[in-house]
Amino acid sequence: MARRTRDYDEDDVRVRPGRRGSRPRTRRRPAHDDAVPGFVTAVDRGRYRCLVGGGTGAERAVTAMRARELGRKGVVVGDRVALVGDVSGDQDTLARIVRVEPRTSSLRRTADDTDPFERIIVANAGRLVIVTALADPEPRPRMIDRQLVAAYDAGMDPLLCLTKADLADPAGLVAEYAPLGVPYVVTRRGGDIGELRGHLSGRMSVLVGHSGVGKSTLVNALVPDAERAVSHVNAVTGRGRHTSSSAIALELPDGDGWIIDTPGVRSFGLAHVEPENVINAFEDLAQGAAERCPPHCDHFQEDCGLDGWVADGHASRARLDSLRRLLSSRDGGERDTDREADRADGQGRPEDDGE
Repeated sequence: MARRTRDYDEDDVRVRPGRRGSRPRTRRRPAHDDAVPGFVTAVDRGRYRCLVGGGTGAERAVTAMRARELGRKGVVVGDRVALVGDVSGDQDTLARIVRVEPRTSSLRRTADDTDPFERIIVANAGRLVIVTALADPEPRPRMIDRQLVAAYDAGMDPLLCLTKADLADPAGLVAEYAPLGVPYVVTRRGGDIGELRGHLSGRMSVLVGHSGVGKSTLVNALVPDAERAVSHVNAVTGRGRHTSSSAIALELPDGDGWIIDTPGVRSFGLAHVEPENVINAFEDLAQGAAERCPPHCDHFQEDCGLDGWVADGHASRARLDSLRRLLSSRDGGERDTDREADRADGQGRPEDDGE
């Protein structure tokens, strides 16, 4: 007997909806084609101060929050972003940052050399100004070296700014860094800063350094209406009192560039930098490593060619010692024989306060 068949239609279909309804899930996100471009000038407790309207002659400051679709992607001072929502800049209004544009550079550091979590300080800056006092407080060459490594790793042009030349002669420190070819400027209290302004013209620069070295004083001279608080150095500890609590971007007069003032730092970890990249910051030693070191040399072994390179007068012993301190610290300090000195010079302190 033939089996009787039946024509089925949509009324015969039984669909049991899920707990949350039958709406299909999607990973598609809004394109936000109408988003407004902005520039992040300050970050404060989850709120971002952005400048919008650039190039229109009607720039305005907008307060924004980070949209959920950004996920874990952070937003820092210097970022170019896209905003939606209320971008009028009126009081008590809030926009949303929905996109962070690709960065041209990212200045990064870790709390110390064993910390696996890196932190982006600023984005899109082209020059790193390493501000160091010649006295009160005393200069710390190891910290300078670390910031140079961070600058080269980020693809930024370093500039050494030596302040308080009225208190000490800069010749010694200038001579120590002469083999690296790092440009430098020397300033004194109440002196002319025209040379420094020339290095900053037409680009975005970030100022870094210990507390009390004079960063805020320089910022106030470069941007007269900045009104950044300045501090004094403690006579007992030799450290500056922290006055700047967060990074802030300020436009130079006549729109001639931007400077980013950052909080004073007591450490500059390099855990994010690959060990083989550290030596690239020491141009006077990198050539010797390429010509004389055996393959896979860690620059601590007995047949390291850098000792002979220094002995032949191509570089100073101080530069080689500094390189090896950095490499040792980058390895977690296992080779370090002077850890207390390193801590006193900013290599092992996890604290990071504002200037």
